Amino acid sequence: MKTFKTILLVVAITFSSVLVASTDPIKNSTKTTISEVVGDLLEKPKFHIESDEVINVYFFINKNNEIVVLSVETENSTLEDFVKSRLNYKKVPKEIAQTKRFKIPVKILKSK
Repeated sequence: MKTFKTILLVVAITFSSVLVASTDPIKNSTKTTISEVVGDLLEKPKFHIESDEVINVYFFINKNNEIVVLSVETENSTLEDFVKSRLNYKKVPKEIAQTKRFKIPVKILKSK
């Protein structure tokens, strides 16, 4: 019985060390800045962009840790709708300040 417990303990330690070693710390890390969160949410638009454009996005974080877009400074209504649909009411990490207004310049690159 003592040998069985020892073998079971060795197997448990081996499997736990394999599980810890196989986790990817980069994928498990949370985004800590609002710029990183917004950048991730606005990746890979599903429409063609004819030229590079820099727009300003004004928003705040409500008490439910959600982004609420106030305005998007652009003449392109498709781009404005894209930004609003991707950002409005998306959850952000609790580390980001709540009920604070943000202005972030966003550079949209031309589609290839």
